[in-house]
Amino acid sequence: MLTEPKLTSTRRSLLPWLALVTVWVVWGSTYLGIQMAVDTIPPLLMAGFRYLIAGVVMYAIVAPRHASGANRPTKLHVRSALVVAALMLVGGNGLLSVGETTVDSGLAALIVATVPVWMVLINAAVTKTRVTLTMALALLLGTVGVGVLVGGPGADVDTGGAILVLIGSLCWAAGSVYARSASLPPHPLVVASLEMVIGGVLLVALAGVKGEFGELELANVSTESIVGFLWLVVAGSMLAFTAYGYANATLPNDTMATYAYVNPVVAVALGTLLGEEELSPNLLLGGAVIVSAVVLIVGGKAITRRIKGRGAPPGDSPGASAAEAPNAEAASDPATESSVSKGSSR
Repeated sequence: MLTEPKLTSTRRSLLPWLALVTVWVVWGSTYLGIQMAVDTIPPLLMAGFRYLIAGVVMYAIVAPRHASGANRPTKLHVRSALVVAALMLVGGNGLLSVGETTVDSGLAALIVATVPVWMVLINAAVTKTRVTLTMALALLLGTVGVGVLVGGPGADVDTGGAILVLIGSLCWAAGSVYARSASLPPHPLVVASLEMVIGGVLLVALAGVKGEFGELELANVSTESIVGFLWLVVAGSMLAFTAYGYANATLPNDTMATYAYVNPVVAVALGTLLGEEELSPNLLLGGAVIVSAVVLIVGGKAITRRIKGRGAPPGDSPGASAAEAPNAEAASDPATESSVSKGSSR
């Protein structure tokens, strides 16, 4: 019979894994959630209010302990968060939301899964470091994978929507690279909530410029869209960010990095089972090629660390951070050491 201390120890060891599984499932589900929401809600308006509501609630919860007095965000913190939010939430998630008005959620998730590849290449360009054979191979695989998804034999894909999602992924990657060296608040949830508030304001303003307020017909908003929107606010933005921060503080880097290739698999499965999306040969082949590219990038770093004898200690950024995945949340994806991992998006 287990004693109370042993039971407590067992619970503590299981909680980080439960948090990681939550990240896998919830961030993987946000692609279908976005598609449900934008079915009858204008995309930029939906994304803006999603982040604005989630950010305000999260900031109100964490600010009293982690963003007051000496820990209050400075003007420099706010300026840095503005840049990150503009790139990742407006450029990344905004374009993803617009793209998903014409592109299946599973296909969008697989395109977004290329974020770690673009991050490594953008970082190499910024730091003027040599592009390794692994990086070049990952770029080739990522490019081929996207090509198979969008333009393979028999592909029935809206090219314009897919291009928007791809551009959004590049924006997300650029924002993630910038966030690595940006001056941001020390607490991850303060960073996440601050960026969401700023990103939400920018997205709502952009929706106004685009005329989406006039396009919104409240009487025609479906129950499905409301459910998708609420899921994105509560689970996708608040629950998953919190779960990511908890798991990232406890589990090894290599373990945390698994969500970079688990999330798109979850997204495709949910899109097929719940969204009635077609599981085409192009989707399977292109997805496999893209996930292989992600494994090369994320897994290659882990192997290099082991060879050098410095396995990733708990709490390190996973190679993809919460604020990195346009689904994200941040982390969807898949990329890493972004603002949230620094402080602690997908």
